[in-house]
Amino acid sequence: MGSDLVSVGRVGKPHGLDGAFFVEGPSEREAVFAVGSTLVAGGEPAKVVTSRRGAGGRPVIRLDRAVERGAELAVERAALPGLESDEFYVFELLGLSVEEEGGRVLGRVRDVLEYPANDVLELDSGASLPLVEACVRQVDVAAGRIVVAAGFADPD
Repeated sequence: MGSDLVSVGRVGKPHGLDGAFFVEGPSEREAVFAVGSTLVAGGEPAKVVTSRRGAGGRPVIRLDRAVERGAELAVERAALPGLESDEFYVFELLGLSVEEEGGRVLGRVRDVLEYPANDVLELDSGASLPLVEACVRQVDVAAGRIVVAAGFADPD
């Protein structure tokens, strides 16, 4: 997948007989699934023809062409909706270096896990840090780093 594309889900099981399907692992940004939106499905552009919520609140969409189950759904990075200054897309955080305010490097972001109370940064060092204001002091995507308050990670 090109670096200018961002994954927003995968083609899931069919829904009905008209070619609609559930989106597996859907982006929380519902606008990407709106009727008339262009998604890159299996590497080729496709327009969203119908869009609704299915069981469990997952998006059910139909594209203007057939797509294989399991195919990745993506959007152009430039087409993503703008965010507030203190919001970030998960893909922007992956791979960033995480260091404490004192300069101690804790590792790199391997994954961002969603929990009911707050998201959690999972680091390649095995550490897990809550993605909350008390812990995360600064996110600098351009510089490739996240600065966190001391005391949230176990000492080495």
